[in-house]
Amino acid sequence: MYRAFLIKYGEIGVKGKNRYVFEDMLVKQIRFALNPVDGEFEVRKEQGRIYAEVISDEYDYDETVAALKNVFGIVAFCPVVLVDDEGFDKLAEDVVRYLKAAYQKTDFTFKVNARRARKNYPMNSMEINAALGEKILDALPETKVDVHNPEVMVSIEVRNQINIYSTEIPGPGGMPVGSAGRAMLLLSGGIDSPVAGYMIAKRGVEIEATYFHAPPYTSERAKQKVVDLAKIVAKYSGPIKLHVVNFTDIQLYIYEKCPHEELTIIMRRYMMRIAQHFAENHKCLGLITGESIGQVASQTMQSLMVTNEVCEMPVYRPLIGFDKQEIVEISEKIGTYETSIQPFEDCCTIFVAKHPVTKPSLKVIRNSEKKLEEKIDELMQEAIDTTETILVEA
Repeated sequence: MYRAFLIKYGEIGVKGKNRYVFEDMLVKQIRFALNPVDGEFEVRKEQGRIYAEVISDEYDYDETVAALKNVFGIVAFCPVVLVDDEGFDKLAEDVVRYLKAAYQKTDFTFKVNARRARKNYPMNSMEINAALGEKILDALPETKVDVHNPEVMVSIEVRNQINIYSTEIPGPGGMPVGSAGRAMLLLSGGIDSPVAGYMIAKRGVEIEATYFHAPPYTSERAKQKVVDLAKIVAKYSGPIKLHVVNFTDIQLYIYEKCPHEELTIIMRRYMMRIAQHFAENHKCLGLITGESIGQVASQTMQSLMVTNEVCEMPVYRPLIGFDKQEIVEISEKIGTYETSIQPFEDCCTIFVAKHPVTKPSLKVIRNSEKKLEEKIDELMQEAIDTTETILVEA
């Protein structure tokens, strides 16, 4: 029955003179999301609305709904029937026909909610509501009107074509990906960083990612786990360039030269340096991490301050005030949790100290890093030169 979807957006509507830019980005993202779906679609703008209209003979309704649910910028979307304006009596027939097709049982309560975007229509919204309500009661006497808490909201929008719909499917909200620049995600195999990437992408940021691999201490399966996580995030963010950095030699050198209680902080500082290198080369505007204050030793306020000191670009931490359960709930919602908890350790957990420092001194950490001066620049350059870049698509 449904040959079109009415797309509703939120924040984009208050963008003033730049609104059309964000609408065009949202149209682009919808087209991209629908590209792998069975069927052909035309995505178009019209009077503050966006439509995804089916132009092929057949299409997969469930796939289409699943795809639209993942597009940032969509607040909600409605399977809609579009009819030409051929007078009120024809509209009433179309609405009754729609309700009979959409609902197997018609003993529901309803309310008609008409909006007249085209002011030359001969009836105003209140008149349409009353007249259509009467026509529905005549055709479907088992229905009842309930203007306060209806089971079915029959929405009518009078535009170039008249829109008839009664189902509103929630979207993810946010802003269209690409509308806020690009950032580099430090992606591990844990629960937090994929959630951080999702949350930043929801604000319109295009995502690239850096993963620090430590063979043979971490397996190829650990690397595949991170690729799998990137694929899930890519359902929402679009394709992700994943930079896989061989970090083993750097970690072993730090392990050999530096106090063990400082291992995590110093390794973290070198990860940030390398991630920033790729971020600068790929025109990113910041780094993204999944850190949350106090969650582990490397995420105390003092540790975050020491880690930040090596960064010349902003570090965005969308989970900074979340507790673990809140992060887990989001990971379950977006589908990354089951992959994140697979028992394949990353480089951070392999080389963790038994008693890591929780309140590191920047001066002490800098002095410890002086012990690395002989080889660290060479090792970093080698890690950068041997990085594998994978284009990850959902």
